[in-house]
Amino acid sequence: MVHQQLEMRGLREARVLTAMRVVPRHLFVEPAQQGLAYADEPLPIGEDQTISQPYMVARMLEAAAVGPHDRVLEVGTGSGYSAAVTSLLCQHVYSVERHESLARQATERLARLGYSNVSVQHADGTLGWVENALYDVVLVPAAPPTIPLALLDQLVIGGRLVIPVGQPSHQRLVRVTRRDRHEFEQQALEWVRFVPLLPGVTHAHAA
Repeated sequence: MVHQQLEMRGLREARVLTAMRVVPRHLFVEPAQQGLAYADEPLPIGEDQTISQPYMVARMLEAAAVGPHDRVLEVGTGSGYSAAVTSLLCQHVYSVERHESLARQATERLARLGYSNVSVQHADGTLGWVENALYDVVLVPAAPPTIPLALLDQLVIGGRLVIPVGQPSHQRLVRVTRRDRHEFEQQALEWVRFVPLLPGVTHAHAA
C-alpha cells in the first residue's frame, strides 16, 4: 500500500510513510470491508460516512507538516484510523465526531489498540474543540462549502489547517497557514472528493 499508493504518487515524508506502514488499517473498517482495507479507495464505515483512501490520509498529513510536539485537532473522527496515524506523528490528537455511535466506537477501538494520545469528543466539529485550543494543526477529512471561522480562530500563529472545501462535485484541498492574528495564507493543493462536513450532532437511539 505505502509503496504503490503513496511513494509512487510522490509522497516522500518519511515519518508519515512510517506511520502509514505501522497502523493496521484493516482493524478500522467493517468486517465485510476488510478485504479492501488496503485498497486505494474510501470505504463505508456507517452513518453515511467513509474512511478516507490511504493516499488522502497521507497527503493531508504531509501537507500539514505535523511535528512531534504538535497538538492536532481533527474534525471527523470516523472509525479512528486517521487519528491513529496522526497520533504517531504528534504530541496529542483531539478528535471531534458529530455521530454519537462513531465517536463511541472510535473511542473504544483506539483505547483497545493502545493509541493513548487521542481524545475523542462527540460534538459539532464545525465549532472545533474550544476547551483544548489553540492547535498547531487542524485536519478536516470532510468538506464544508466554506471554511468554518471557528477552526481558523483555534489555530496558533504559524498553525496549519488542511481541509477540502466546496460542493460535492467541485472540491479542492487547501492548506491555510495562520501568519498573524488576522492574517491567513491559503494555498490550493489539488482537486478532491470528500463527504460533506455537516454542522450539529446526531445521537444514537435504541431500537
